[in-house]
Amino acid sequence: MLLEQINEPKDLKTLSVPQLDELAAEIRAFLIEKLSVTGGHLAPNLGVVELTLAMHYLFDSPKDKFIFDVGHQSYVHKILTGRKDQFDTLRKYKGLCGFVKRSESEHDVWEAGHSSTSLSAAMGMALARDLKGETNKVVAVIGDGSLTGGMALEALNHIGHEKKNLMVILNDNEMSIAPNVGALHHYLSKIRTDRHYQKAKEELNQFLNKIPAIGGKLAKTAERLKDSVKYLLVSGILFEQFGFNYFGPVDGHDMEQLLEVMEQASHVQGPVMIHVITTKGKGYSPAEADSHKWHGISPYKIESGQVLKAVGPPMYTEIFSDALIELAKKDERIVAVTPAMPGGSGLIKFGELFPGRMIDVGIAEQHAATLCAAMAMEGMKPVYAVYSTFLQRAYDQVVHDICRQNLNVIFAIDRAGFVGPDGETHHGVYDIAYLRHIPNMVLMMPKDENELRRMMKTAVDYNDGPIAVRYPRVNGVGVELEAEMRPIPIGKWETVREGDSSIIIAVGPMVQVAEEAAEQLKRDGQNVRVINARFIKPLDEAMLLQLAKDGLQIIVLEEGTELGGLGSAILEFYSKQGINGVPIRIIGVPDRFIEHGSIKEQRQETGLTAERVATELRALSAGFRQRVNGTA
Repeated sequence: MLLEQINEPKDLKTLSVPQLDELAAEIRAFLIEKLSVTGGHLAPNLGVVELTLAMHYLFDSPKDKFIFDVGHQSYVHKILTGRKDQFDTLRKYKGLCGFVKRSESEHDVWEAGHSSTSLSAAMGMALARDLKGETNKVVAVIGDGSLTGGMALEALNHIGHEKKNLMVILNDNEMSIAPNVGALHHYLSKIRTDRHYQKAKEELNQFLNKIPAIGGKLAKTAERLKDSVKYLLVSGILFEQFGFNYFGPVDGHDMEQLLEVMEQASHVQGPVMIHVITTKGKGYSPAEADSHKWHGISPYKIESGQVLKAVGPPMYTEIFSDALIELAKKDERIVAVTPAMPGGSGLIKFGELFPGRMIDVGIAEQHAATLCAAMAMEGMKPVYAVYSTFLQRAYDQVVHDICRQNLNVIFAIDRAGFVGPDGETHHGVYDIAYLRHIPNMVLMMPKDENELRRMMKTAVDYNDGPIAVRYPRVNGVGVELEAEMRPIPIGKWETVREGDSSIIIAVGPMVQVAEEAAEQLKRDGQNVRVINARFIKPLDEAMLLQLAKDGLQIIVLEEGTELGGLGSAILEFYSKQGINGVPIRIIGVPDRFIEHGSIKEQRQETGLTAERVATELRALSAGFRQRVNGTA
C-alpha cells in the first residue's frame, strides 16, 4: 500500500505519475471506509483527490501556502500531512476537525467554515510575502459555488489590479464541457499552458511596439483581434478581463494533465486562474449519483450507501418546512429565499410545490437580505431561510436595509445553538446578541415543534416589521402537533411549571433542560418555577416585574452567548427600571469558541445541563437564605 508510506508531503516527491494514480485510488478507498463510521463531507473530498495530490507533489507546503475555501474539502490534505491515523476521530469531541485547523498542523495556514474567503486570504498572504521579500507560492482553492459570493468577486477585482504572483485553482464540480466543443477546449488549454506560447505573445507585442509610427497601432489592432477571438472561443475570458492569466478547463482527475498545467502556470508572472473540472463523489457511485445528499453525510453502509440515521421525532427543519408549505398554500404573498441552502434549510419540497416562489440566490447572503427587503416593500412576505452562522454575513443588510426601514421580512434562522460536529465556525450562538439590539426586530424561539409551527403563523400574521424565529439543529421533543396553527401574542412568555422556591427562565431546548433540573431539585424539597421565555425580544416586561416582586432567585438558561444574550437583556431591563437586589445568575455559552463534538458534549463542556443548573440553584438558594437571615 502506497498510502502507508506517505506521512508527509515530501514522501510524494519520489513517486511516478502512475503511482500517484494508484495512491489516489487508495485515498478514495480510505475516505469511503473511514467516513462510513464517522460521517463527514465525503463527496467534496472524493472530488479533489488528484488535485490535492498534484498540489503537494509540485509545491512545498508549508513554505508554499495552500488556502482551501470553506475547508471542508481538506481531508486529502490532512491525510498527506501526517494525520491519516487520526481519521477515526474525525469530527468527534477532541478529535480531528472536519475543516482546516491551524492548531492541528503547520500545513493548515488558513481556517474557514464559511465560503468565499480564500481569495482575500490569498491576496493578504501574497502582499505580506512581497513586503517581507520572500518568494513562496500562494495557492487558493475555491469552488464554483463559492465564487458567487460577493467577497470572492471583490478579491478577484483587487488581485487583478495588483498583479501579484498568486495561483487560484477554480474547482468546478457543477458545470460540464459539452462534447462538441471538448476537443477545442483541450486544444486551447494545451496552447495556453505552454510557456513558449506565453513568451511568444510577449515577444510579438514587444516587436510590434518597436515599429516606428505604425507599431503601436498594429499592436492595438492585434490585441483587439486577439480579444475578439478569445470572446468567441475561450471560456475564461471573464478571468482574463479581471487581470488573470487563465488556464483550462483541465480534467481534475487526469493526473498527468493536472501536473503539466499547474507546473506551467507556476512560471507565469502575475495572478493565474486554473480552471479544473472535477466530479463530486468521484469513485463512489452513490455519492456520484447524488452529490448533494453526500456533500455532508451521516455514517452509512459502504456496500449499499444506506445512511444510518437515529429514529426519533422529525428535525425542527422538517417541521419548519411543513409549516411554511401549509401557510404558503393559503397566502400567495409568501416567498422562500435561501442562499444556496435549499436542502439544508428544508426548502426542496417547497420549491417543488411553488417553483415560482422559491428563490435560491447562491452563496450571497447579503444579496438575499436586501432582496427580501425590496420584496417586502412591494407587499410580499419573504421568508429568509438561513443558518444562524451564515446570517452573520448579512449583518449590515439586516440593520440598514431591513430593520431601519421596518420591513416585513421573516427570518427563519436554522441551526440556532450548538451544531455538533461542524464545530466553532457553524455554531449558531451569536444571533441573539447581534439581533436583539437592532430597533424594530422581534426575536423568538420555540420550546418544541408545535410551538415552532405557532411561531411561523405568528410571523406570517405580523405586519409591523421584521420578525425572526430561531430553531436548533436537533430533533423535536415528540409533542403532538395541533391541527390548526394559532399565533402567539407578541412578547408573552409562558409558565410551564409552577414553583415558589426559585425560578429558571429558559429559551428553546433549554426549557427541557430546565424541567429536568426542576425534577432533580424536587427531590430536595424545592419547587422550581420554569418559564419559557419564547420571546427574546420584546421581553415579557409584565412577568419580569412580577418576578421581581416575588423575590425569588433566578437562573437564566440559554444556548447562546452569555454576553449580550437573554440574561443580559433581563439585567438591562431591571437596571432601567431601577430594580436592584434580584438574585440572577446566567448560564449560557462562555466567552470562547467551542470546538466540534456532539451537541451533548458541547452542552456538557459549557455547563448547559440539568446537573449544572441544579447545582447552581442550590448554591444560589443557600447564599440567598444567608443574606435574608443576615448571616452572609
